[in-house]
Amino acid sequence: MNGNELLFNIGPVPSVPIVGRKDRFPVHRIYCVGRNYAAHAREMGKDPEKEPPFFFLKPADAVLPGGGNMHYPPGTENLHHEIEMVVAIQGEGRNIPAAKALDYVYGYAVGLDMTRRDLQFKARDMGRPWDFGKAFDESAPVAAIHPVASHGHHSMGKISLKVNGEMRQAADLQEMIWNVQDTIAYLSDYYLLKPGDLIFTGTPAGVGAVKKGDQMIGSVEGLGELSVTLV
Repeated sequence: MNGNELLFNIGPVPSVPIVGRKDRFPVHRIYCVGRNYAAHAREMGKDPEKEPPFFFLKPADAVLPGGGNMHYPPGTENLHHEIEMVVAIQGEGRNIPAAKALDYVYGYAVGLDMTRRDLQFKARDMGRPWDFGKAFDESAPVAAIHPVASHGHHSMGKISLKVNGEMRQAADLQEMIWNVQDTIAYLSDYYLLKPGDLIFTGTPAGVGAVKKGDQMIGSVEGLGELSVTLV
């Protein structure tokens, strides 16, 4: 075997289903906005009036396309749910003006930013990165993407999450501190956005722990539901 031959098969590119289409949306990067709802920022002990947006990343293969069964991750005793609207990017751009930002949106979906909260807090308290708390296998369940071309843009409407039928999180997209346009504009000042990028737009208040056997059903008005069961 010469040095130009691959020694292993790295598998298919992570992708997410698209409503009404047989092809899928290939995932390039996953960006997540932290504390983008004022009530959630406060429940995490932060003042939402004093901070510009900040971001963290998950690997593309953290996506759990379409939801379904999610394996309870190792190394944690405090796994939290965070319901979010997800923005799928279709164009390449840097320094994108907010007025042009929606031109780069392919569609929207319901997503969950699953978080090993104990590991996140431990890292935070030690001044270390959050990766172990946020960027683990299957930590980004995403429902099928609703293309803008057929479903339009989403800037308002109810976002909610139930666990075993009990409402845990409920808010309106209008409560986001940074809307989709401003989020894309700000992020593009620091990264070259590319087709295939997903942006998780933050979670409202009410985050909490889940355990094996729990079923989470998240929804965003106009975007359907995402069902995930912990196994």
